Amino acid sequence: MSLLAQELKQNRPFRSLEEEALLNLARTFEVSNTRLGEFLRQFDLTYTQYNVLRILRGAGESGLKCSEVSSRMVNHDPDVTRLMDRLERRGWVVRKRSNTDRRVVLVAISPTGIALLAGIDVPLAQFLAGLGGHMGPERLRQLISLLEDWRRGQAAIPAPLAEIVTPVRVPDDRR
Repeated sequence: MSLLAQELKQNRPFRSLEEEALLNLARTFEVSNTRLGEFLRQFDLTYTQYNVLRILRGAGESGLKCSEVSSRMVNHDPDVTRLMDRLERRGWVVRKRSNTDRRVVLVAISPTGIALLAGIDVPLAQFLAGLGGHMGPERLRQLISLLEDWRRGQAAIPAPLAEIVTPVRVPDDRR
């Protein structure tokens, strides 16, 4: 019995290796995301907020449009504008008008936001080494490659999905 089956207290085998792999991805994400959330909480920060600040630090002083920040996020947030509002209230980002097009509002990380991330960088590196360092560099590179292959495979799924999936009809008892 696999570790995942034990964790999920599953008595029957998985329907396929693909199902077990997908559930392993989901379970691994959930466990890792929970641990990362606990780590970031000591800095009074959520993972989504950290992700945005990380993106904006990489963008430099010029900043980015909200839509550009959204497209670069690891986990998409449907309401980036409100997220930016919260970050601005905390003094971690600043909004400014574009010099080339006054209609465009850019968001940039503030000096306070940069200082916050600078204080997180070393402890975060240590935390991440604790999460995956036991695997060693070669296995980590292999894992990255496998995950990238998994995502590339998603492009092979035809759209719309309804063309390959037969819907299950539930009887309508209202008649």
